[in-house]
This record gives sequence, C-alpha cells and structure tokens, in this order.
Amino acid sequence: MDDSEGHSRRRFLAAGLAAGGALASAPLAKAASGDPAILEVQPWANELGDGVDASGYGLPSPFEAKVQRRNVPWLTADTTTSINFTPLHALDGIITPNGVCFERHHSGVARVDPADYRLMVHGLVERPLVFTLQDLMRFPRHNKIYFLECTANSGMEVRSAQLNGVQYTHGMVHNVMYTGVLLKDILAEAGVKTEGKWLLAEGADAAAMTRSIPLEKVLDDCMVAFKMNGEALRAENGYPARLVVPGWEGNMWIKWLRRLEVGDKPWHQREETSKYTDLMPDGSARRFTWEMDAKSVITSPSPQAPILHGKGHTVISGLAWSGRGTIPRVDVTLDGGINWHKARIDGPSLDYALHRFYFEFDWDGSPLLLQSRAHDSTGYVQPTKDALRAIRGTGSTYHNNGIQTWAVNGDGEVLNVEVS
Repeated sequence: MDDSEGHSRRRFLAAGLAAGGALASAPLAKAASGDPAILEVQPWANELGDGVDASGYGLPSPFEAKVQRRNVPWLTADTTTSINFTPLHALDGIITPNGVCFERHHSGVARVDPADYRLMVHGLVERPLVFTLQDLMRFPRHNKIYFLECTANSGMEVRSAQLNGVQYTHGMVHNVMYTGVLLKDILAEAGVKTEGKWLLAEGADAAAMTRSIPLEKVLDDCMVAFKMNGEALRAENGYPARLVVPGWEGNMWIKWLRRLEVGDKPWHQREETSKYTDLMPDGSARRFTWEMDAKSVITSPSPQAPILHGKGHTVISGLAWSGRGTIPRVDVTLDGGINWHKARIDGPSLDYALHRFYFEFDWDGSPLLLQSRAHDSTGYVQPTKDALRAIRGTGSTYHNNGIQTWAVNGDGEVLNVEVS
C-alpha cells in the first residue's frame, strides 16, 4: 500500500471499502425460490431452435448485437478518413475478435485482389524482387500475438477528460495472433547491401502510406502477416498482407503492403514529419518516437460498463500493455491514488501483447475513483497525466499513456474524470 500526501479532499473514499479479493459478505446469487426465470420452462427450451447460420459464416448471438466498433463523428471529417474503436468494455481475455478490431484508414479500405497482389523489394539490395502472395506463403511461417495501438490512442484526453467511454478513450488498440513470415527472411532472399540501414514500407492504398523503419528493428522481429486469429486478414486490416512492427506505433504497420525499399537513411515522409511527431512546449518536436510506452486502463467498470449488480462483491477488469516487453505487475486504486493494491494478472504474459488483469473487492456503495497503473518488464511505471504534461505539455495528441480515472457514484454510474 502506497500513501500519498495532499489528497485529503479524496480521503472520504477510503471508508467502507474492503479490498484485496476477499469473498463478499453477501451471497453472489439470489435464492432459487420464486424466480420464474429458472423455475418455469422458457421458450427456448420448449421449441425447435434455429439452424446453422445460412450465410456460412458464424455470427455472434443477436443478444450481443450492441458489441460493435464505433466511431466519433466529430473526430474525423467523414467515414473515408475513419477511426473505428474497439469495444474494450464488452470484451474479456486478451484476444480481440476480428470483427471488432480497431482500424484506421486514410483513404478508404483498399480492395486488393489476392491474385493480383505483388510485393516489391528494391533499393540497396543485390537482387530486386517481386513476390506474389503465394511466394510469401512459401517462407517459414510464424504465429505471434501482438497488440497494435495507434499512437493517437487516448490523444483527446491529453488536455482534460473528454470522451465518456473506454471504447473512445482507449479503443484504438487491438491484440490478435498474426500468422506470417519474418521480414528478415524476405530481405535475405533479396540480399541487403552493406550500406543498407533503413527500410521504407509503402502501402497500396490511395494514401500511399509510407514509413521509415531502422533495419535493426526490421531484422529483429518484424513480419509480413497474411492471417489474423487464424483467418485471412480483414480488408480493413490490410488484406491480403500487412506489415507487423511489434511494440511500435500502429501507423508503421503498413496495410496492403506493396513496396519495401532499402536505403541508407530515413526518408522523412509526411507521416513522420508533419504527422506522428510530438510537439513539445518549447516548440520543438520529438521525432521517431516509435515505441509505445507502458499503459493500462480499467475496462469494467467504466462509463459504458457501469456497476449494475449493486453493492457487494465486485470484479474490476482491465488491460495493460507495453511496447518494451511484458507487464509483470498492475496496481489498482479505489480512491484516486491514495492506496494502491496489486491486481491479479490472468492469462498468458507475452512480449508486446495485451495483459488481462482483475481485482476483486466488496463494494459498500460509497463513491469510487478507479485507476490502474502498469509496470513493464524494463522497470518503467505508467505515469499520471500531470506528470506527462509537466514534461511534454499539451501540444501533442500522440503517446498519451497517462493514468486514466473513472468516478463511480453510489448508483454504479461511471464517469470520465481527472484527479490531481
């Protein structure tokens, strides 16, 4: 437990909260007597059910129809330059279903015929080559679970609490298993010349998205992926092939990948000069800030997932991740940072992947200020928003990994707030 000074106006929250995962004093379920939902035969047990979905592709239960990617209309000019946010509040575990994966496109979704797909490798190589999709699939395949996060994720929260829902504050992230081939194997086929130090990756969409990537990263763990969670990439996620750059900002994960050029210096393209740089208070800009810093957020309770069961045993659930490795520890506070408690991480702990954490406590209905704080495997600890602002100011919407606060009132309603 960590105690901080200067928080007296929030200490009223500490009373009445029994934390630490103990069993609730009240039962977790109601008595069976008198409940018609269990005592009476329900319609679904009294009639023939539906057949297998005639579309040939299984869909979620119609009762889950509300679990959708959603956008913020005023955040982008139109649906062509869109951002669709993952419904983090409605998910559990660490794998994001393909149908609700966050996606961002700059010129609409490219519809690439896999029969006509080509990937060109040229520049400072011994043998300029062009690969078909079938050519790529002949290389040794690898399966890796990685998160992809837009560097602007949580960007609207840099100045103050803005968007009332974890889907919108933190939903520009997803985590899937990618199947593909190592980029170093493709480059080995072409033969990188000694003076080659950088790689330019270009997409086939009308925006011609391009980013410079240092060759050290390329030869370490970058992939060209053609499947996600076992099936072909979705069109909006780069079908038929995309770049995977583990732990680094999502804008570098070029979709509809068509060209790889080896060079001796970075290209300074639009997406790494006028965009995706971090404006500092003195007017300078940080560039090539590729790694995504350790981050976490409580997904439930949250504004889109209020506490509905009333008082008693309550489960907090959330996600944590880092572009520098794993997450060995997550702390949770119920009182806005006065007292911190170690959360329970459950499920696999993988480099550059989402981690699922839980914290159970007995809620007596008093107000809460919920926060989570991630520690990554390098020793880095997720900072507060105020600590970030003290260094970076509020001129950039990129790389905001500050601690998020949810305020819970006595009715279980949850709001996006800030504490200081």
